[in-house]
Amino acid sequence: MMIGGPLLIALLPGVLLLLVTWLFRKMKWNKVVRKIPSMLTVMAAAVLFYIGYVEVRGFEGTGYLFLSVFVLLFAVVSYIVVKKPVR
Repeated sequence: MMIGGPLLIALLPGVLLLLVTWLFRKMKWNKVVRKIPSMLTVMAAAVLFYIGYVEVRGFEGTGYLFLSVFVLLFAVVSYIVVKKPVR
């Protein structure tokens, strides 16, 4: 449950992030605007990592660390969606 819980918590914002990125791509907005959701998500993952490693620490902080890793993975997928050429 240590890995499954953060994964399930990261699914909702991750799917929302991918949906917003896909919509920005579908509307053929500027590439900089399309990168904004993934950049904000990377910043959120960095904040979660900081909270888990510095503030909470220990066994309880690993939940935050796993959550930040899963959120970071969604940000990477979002960035890949942005980089694909628009048809």
